[in-house]
Amino acid sequence: MATPADGVRMPRLVVGITGASGAVYGVRLLQRARTLGIETHLVVTPAGVLNVHHELGLDRASLEALASHAHAPGDVGACIASGSFDTAAMAVAPCSMKSLAAIAHGFGDNLLTRAADVTLKERRRLLLMVRETPFNLAHLRNMTAATEMGAIVYPPLPAFYHRPASIDELVDDTVERALALLGLDAARPREWQGL
Repeated sequence: MATPADGVRMPRLVVGITGASGAVYGVRLLQRARTLGIETHLVVTPAGVLNVHHELGLDRASLEALASHAHAPGDVGACIASGSFDTAAMAVAPCSMKSLAAIAHGFGDNLLTRAADVTLKERRRLLLMVRETPFNLAHLRNMTAATEMGAIVYPPLPAFYHRPASIDELVDDTVERALALLGLDAARPREWQGL
């Protein structure tokens, strides 16, 4: 964990963004982590960069500016490629079926999938915000395999019981729940209070 000048240990969160639709989840996760004082390490696949630009109009530099540290997907020598680099958790938001398959089968062919493999082998929390619909059998089997290894498969399906008034509210609620699932105590997801 990072230790600022005041001696307080800050959690480190690895954030991966792939080319699946839903780039807003990764971006909002980085923004919210910053407000919570969480050190973030970002790795974005080439398809992820394209999708962030298409869906949100952000270029690579603007996206990387949202993170504490940004790593190139080909830099398999980066700090997050090693279990000795202490992190609290990792989120892949959104997670493409290609990245899910690589993670489920231990195929660490780039820094994102290697960091996910490290997260699993170190028994840290790995949250996969998978984006595809409908699922085929290969997708379902890969989700099962990832779950059996300890990952949390969390498709960003919106909740409507709190009567959201906007898409932003839906996204924020999903991201807050993701932060809670990652084990970050500062997260404040809405709780169901009953009828």
